[in-house]
Amino acid sequence: MSDYPAPSGVAAPAEDDAGGIAAGQAGERDAAAAQAARIERSLKLTIPVAMLALTILGWQLYVEINKVPPYILPSPVAVATALWTDWGTLYPALLVTLKITVSALVLALIGGVGLAILLVQSRWIELALYPYAVILQVTPIVAIAPLILVYASSTQVALLICAFLVAFFPILSNMVQGLKSVDHNLLNLFELYGASRFQTLWLLKLPAAQPYFMAGLKIGGGLALIAAVVAEFAAGSAGAGSGLAFRLLEAQYRLNIPRLFAALLLLSATGVAIFGLTSLISWLALRRWHESAIKREN
Repeated sequence: MSDYPAPSGVAAPAEDDAGGIAAGQAGERDAAAAQAARIERSLKLTIPVAMLALTILGWQLYVEINKVPPYILPSPVAVATALWTDWGTLYPALLVTLKITVSALVLALIGGVGLAILLVQSRWIELALYPYAVILQVTPIVAIAPLILVYASSTQVALLICAFLVAFFPILSNMVQGLKSVDHNLLNLFELYGASRFQTLWLLKLPAAQPYFMAGLKIGGGLALIAAVVAEFAAGSAGAGSGLAFRLLEAQYRLNIPRLFAALLLLSATGVAIFGLTSLISWLALRRWHESAIKREN
C-alpha cells in the first residue's frame, strides 16, 4: 500500500473499517460463546433439580390420591417430618457410620497403595500375595463378618475390618494397573539416564498411575459406605453406639416406615457427598494435565 495520501475527491481505502467490523464480529462471537457457556452451566444445575422436584411431587400426589397408608409408603412430607423429629436419634447413628466409612477408606488407601507399590517392585511378591487379595475380594463380606466378629476385639473393630476389606481391593487393583501402565519408552529413558528404582517410582510411575488411583478412590469411597452398612447388618449390633443400619432395622421392626425412609435418605446423601468429594479431588489433581479432566472445545 502506498504511503502517499489519497488525492482529493478519491475515497480512502476501507481497511480500517473492515478491521473494525472483523473485531466487532469476533467480540460478538466471544459474547455468544460466553452466553452459551452460562446457559449450559445453568442447565446442568436446573435440569437435575427440576427432575428431583417433579419426582417428589409425583410421589406426594400418588400417596394422597391413592390414600396409601404411611406404613406402606410414606409421603415426602412424612419423611421430612420424621427426619426433623428423629434427628436426635439419626444424627449420632450417621456419625458412627460415617466414622467407620472414612476410617476404612483411609486404611484402604494406605494399604492399597503400599501393597501395590510392593507388588510392582517384585514379581515374586506379586505372585505370592496377589491371589490372596483376590480371594478376600471375591468372598462375600456377609460370609466373613461372623468370623471377624469372633476374632475382633469389639464390634466397631469388626465393622471397620469388614469395610476395609471391601474398599481395599479396588484401590489395590487400580493402583497396580496404573503402575504397570507406564510408557515403556519413558522407562527406557529413565534407565538410560541411570535413574534408581526409587527415582523411577517417585518421578515416573506414581505420577503416571495418578488417574488410576483417583478411579480407585471414587470406587472405594462408595464401597466403604456400603460395606459399613452391610457389615452392621451382619453383625446385628445394637445400642447407643450403633450406626444407621441398626436404625433401619429398628424402624422396620416397629413399622416406623417414615423413619426408615429418613435413614435411607441420610445414607443416600452421605454416598452422594462421598462421591462428590472424591470426584472433586480427582478433578483438582488431574485438571491441568490429564485428558479425562481437561475441557476441550470439541
